[in-house]
Amino acid sequence: MRLTTKGRFAVTAMLDLALREAAGPVTLAGISERQRISLSYLEQLFGKLRRNQLVDSVRGPGGGYCLARPVDQISVAHIIMAVDEPLDATQCGGKENCLEDKRCMTHDLWADLNRTIYDYLAGVTLAQLIEKQQAKCNSEAAVLHDRRKSAQEPEARF
Repeated sequence: MRLTTKGRFAVTAMLDLALREAAGPVTLAGISERQRISLSYLEQLFGKLRRNQLVDSVRGPGGGYCLARPVDQISVAHIIMAVDEPLDATQCGGKENCLEDKRCMTHDLWADLNRTIYDYLAGVTLAQLIEKQQAKCNSEAAVLHDRRKSAQEPEARF
């Protein structure tokens, strides 16, 4: 199984959107700049995300995109499936014709892996990703604060 840039970029862009939408609709140009993802690629991805009712578009001045559902109701699996990203480790694409007309000996192994991966990604929501991202930012801010504070303190002399 391989997750391509399409799935990774879609999840990254959705997390960026989720983190910023409280201030109003988020532009794709803003996401493109912050995440270094091509604007035309984002337009394609967000077309699919909109058709799958994960985002809504807002037209006009101050327009952009916002989430169509609460963050705790959007899983990583929803996002990946919405952009047509296959989650399939089988050689046959799940058709059970790995060896021309029959299954290969390891078909069940790969099919089980597919289910495990899907179940994991279905269990991870944007709400959880937001929480982790905010905790990471808070931790980094605390480290930066500690460094600045220790740089300002005079050295102890004995």
